Amino acid sequence: MARSVLVTGGNRGIGLAIARAMAADGDAVAVTHRSGEAPEGLLGVRCDVTDTASVDAAFTEIEQAHGPVEVLIANAGITQDQLLLRMSDAEWDAVIQTNLAGAFRCVRRASMGMVRMKRGRIVLISSVVGLYGGQGQVNYAASKAGLVGIARSVARELGGRGITANVIAPGFIETDMTAALPEERRSAYAKLTPAGRFGSTDDVANAVRFIASDGAGYVNGAVIPVDGGLGMGH
Repeated sequence: MARSVLVTGGNRGIGLAIARAMAADGDAVAVTHRSGEAPEGLLGVRCDVTDTASVDAAFTEIEQAHGPVEVLIANAGITQDQLLLRMSDAEWDAVIQTNLAGAFRCVRRASMGMVRMKRGRIVLISSVVGLYGGQGQVNYAASKAGLVGIARSVARELGGRGITANVIAPGFIETDMTAALPEERRSAYAKLTPAGRFGSTDDVANAVRFIASDGAGYVNGAVIPVDGGLGMGH
């Protein structure tokens, strides 16, 4: 039976790979996006995760089309990198509001339906930087580390209702963002990674497919790295 799946920020990169993988498995997949066109074959819903009313409207639209969301993949995120002493309040606030508070708003709204159904999968897309740290990324690292606290608290609150909440922490993945890096920096990052290369968006999507599956019903509050060994337990 097709599940109602929502991938926030699912119109490109890692989010799109996750959305396409879930759709290939037979799920009814919706993606939120702030701009551009919805990917072909997926239900596209415009949503600003920094706005509670926008999140509620998006969920209502998805519920009408596909039914209550059974699987939420909170992937929407931004970066505004800056060295600590130069980082402005605006740069801090923008990243925290999108990456952390945005995930909270979506988790809170999705949980309403999941509690009624007594089942659900919540998957938060974090980053190796969340636990490893990153120079010039105090805002981004804090937002991604915060997702672990959300997942583990939700796991304790809702675990008895058939709902799991877990974190996927990708390392360096081949996306438009990493493709724009200077070649010497790409090479340096690859050397830091025991696998010796960047991962693919499919590597992340396959981890999400498992953690969102029936087979992962006893995995709850976990942080699963998909980083080629870069984080090593961080």
